[in-house]
Amino acid sequence: MLVKKYSNRRLYDTESSRYITLDELAEKIRDGADVRIVDAKSGADLTQATLVQIILEGESARLLPVPLLVQLVRMGDDAAAEFFGKYVSTAMEWYLAAKFGMQQAAPMLPFGNLPMQATNALFRMFSGGGFVSPPPPPAPAAPPRAAAARPEPEGRDDVAELRRELEQLKREVQGKRR
Repeated sequence: MLVKKYSNRRLYDTESSRYITLDELAEKIRDGADVRIVDAKSGADLTQATLVQIILEGESARLLPVPLLVQLVRMGDDAAAEFFGKYVSTAMEWYLAAKFGMQQAAPMLPFGNLPMQATNALFRMFSGGGFVSPPPPPAPAAPPRAAAARPEPEGRDDVAELRRELEQLKREVQGKRR
């Protein structure tokens, strides 16, 4: 997709033969369009500058705290280019690889469909620590008689069964280590 940027900051989509907003351009990119933005008069490539503008003017701007931005300005263009060129690119590659890997592996994992809180609890049990999850919400206070008269809520048996299965798995794993 070729977009021409005019001196008045207007963007012209050459495919649809109409002017578009920066938000519309961002949406097309999110939908998978490959874009190239050029200066309408000189033909200079403005793709990088326009993509940075989309990031800094969009919701993602809040991801860059003011102290970081100030520090990058103070460090100068070379240090900022090195920081973004190396660290951020590598971090993004790792993140996308991990996300894709987990999506691919989830159907094959025995606990792949569990909610995140349950998965974190499993990691803590097997690793002796691990991920931290928020504490469960406090149980509503009920009179002792009412609690005793109520039957176990549905799902309690499932939790107990899961605990028994986990204990059995722990014993099997410890037995295989010996």
